[in-house]
Amino acid sequence: MPTIGVERDLLFGALGKRYTDEQFDELCFEFGLELDEVTSEKNLIAREQGSDKAEDASETTVYKIEVPANRYDLLCLEGLVRGLLVFKEKIEAPRYRRVEPKAGDPQQLIIKPATGTVRPHAVAAVLRNIKFTKESYNSFIDLQDKLHHNICRKRSLVAIGTHDLDTIQGPFIYDAQPPANIKFRPLGQTKEYSAVELMELYSGDSHLRHYLPIIRDKPVYPIIYDSRGVVLSMPPIINGDHSKITLNTKNVFIECTATDLTKAKIVLDTLVGLFSEYSADKYSIELAEVTRPDGSIVQYPELSYRHEIVAVEQVNKRLGINESAESMARLLTKMCLSSEVIEGGSKLKVEVPPTRADVLHACDIIEDVAIAHGYNNIQKTIPKTNCFSKQFPINKVTDLLRQDIAAAGFTEVLTFALCSRDDVGDKLRKTIEGAHAVHIANPKTAEFQIARTTLLPGILKTISSNRKMPLPLKLFEMSDIVKQDKEKDVGARNHRYFCAVNYNKTPGFEVIHGLLDRTMQLLEIPPGQGQEGYYIRDAQDPTFFPGRCAEVMVSGRPVGRLGVLHPEVLTKFDLNMPCAALEIDLGAVV
Repeated sequence: MPTIGVERDLLFGALGKRYTDEQFDELCFEFGLELDEVTSEKNLIAREQGSDKAEDASETTVYKIEVPANRYDLLCLEGLVRGLLVFKEKIEAPRYRRVEPKAGDPQQLIIKPATGTVRPHAVAAVLRNIKFTKESYNSFIDLQDKLHHNICRKRSLVAIGTHDLDTIQGPFIYDAQPPANIKFRPLGQTKEYSAVELMELYSGDSHLRHYLPIIRDKPVYPIIYDSRGVVLSMPPIINGDHSKITLNTKNVFIECTATDLTKAKIVLDTLVGLFSEYSADKYSIELAEVTRPDGSIVQYPELSYRHEIVAVEQVNKRLGINESAESMARLLTKMCLSSEVIEGGSKLKVEVPPTRADVLHACDIIEDVAIAHGYNNIQKTIPKTNCFSKQFPINKVTDLLRQDIAAAGFTEVLTFALCSRDDVGDKLRKTIEGAHAVHIANPKTAEFQIARTTLLPGILKTISSNRKMPLPLKLFEMSDIVKQDKEKDVGARNHRYFCAVNYNKTPGFEVIHGLLDRTMQLLEIPPGQGQEGYYIRDAQDPTFFPGRCAEVMVSGRPVGRLGVLHPEVLTKFDLNMPCAALEIDLGAVV
């Protein structure tokens, strides 16, 4: 979970009350947070960079507070103080308002079609008549950094740009251009650089180098400039120096470019909501118009309030408490979720503000009731339902079989559940279409493209990596494989398979056949072609050598195969000795 650092004196000043460390730790717990550490800037720098770097650092006490990962509204001092004051019922939750400009037309951000190949989305807003102090300015910058590392996923999903509106002239253009055509003076630099030069310049920067791969290999880079051609930013890397905000900035233009429009809306609503308290017209945010490539115009920020209906009885039942509807509404209001009692006290109408993007479902509201009620105040009770657990039959049989297969001289291996398409297709002399495999939509490597449909490739790759070990290599695995199944709600089904391979100077078909007989003996399945017996019959399978393959039949149904592997299969797995293999579906046998 993210951790924020706030100066104790600033925090207590904003809260209007001083606490001991123990008292504030208790307050954090009551609010669902955790006071992680009491330290100072000097101690932090000494620990991270060495004591010689910390000589001139401040010794002001700093609270390191751990915040839930989805509570973006608590990632800065302003949001934390606002939440605690509402929780202590000292103030009411603010009402955020989107307003029209008092003079002239709204600021415009025009998205060009070329951005579709890099970062297709953008949103914008304006904070008017802001009054920054040194502390609030630092908090504003720090919040952007926290959002970048949290919901923005290190700027890969969303990148925030903040600009002094009085230094630039709209309408603003969001375009994508070849790197050689982009040239501007980046933040903190004294001369202009091309985009190509910036990539080289920031490759050694400890902070910015991590964001370069997001666009480095793209044919065009995103760029935002104003009506006079002044560059505001090259997202997601760096802002322009011309429009940088300072302590004297009065009007802030905020733009967020993104690959995920929903995340961009959340980030914008959070940022403007938390810092609109510094506007002359408190909690009001001036709208901006974004013109999309198709010509449609959308106004941001959305700042939309929505309502959820929860049943009082259901909340009490889930938490094991007994609160009235009125009391429950008060608890939720303390969590910045304004609530009212409806339908004669049986339900609550809960209003979710734009800064509470973490509330997705009724269960999130129930969680806030639990926090406001106090986890320590929930009585411990013995469940009314007694349940007796037991192992799944297939798991119990698998655990028992493992020991006896190992006693037969085989070594168990555990291989990856994902493999490449070639592993179950070309390398086994089969087509991938016939494997009914579940494919990964966005595989990160060629080694993990599908869920395995057979255990054989994993064992063969294990043998290939251990070819120098003394022969024979007798390996087995009992694990799940995955195949498509249209009858399942998820479209796939797990099957428990047992696979064994004998790798030696001779194939050792008799070794594998003997292992099959021992396995059936352990499963109490007698040999024979009757309704309860097992037998093997000739089969043709491209993975096995012609004439050296048999199908395992149990109760008249095929449950697996055994035989000598085809030389081409061995070659594709870099093996130079013959192999005999057995693979059966334990689920079909047990």
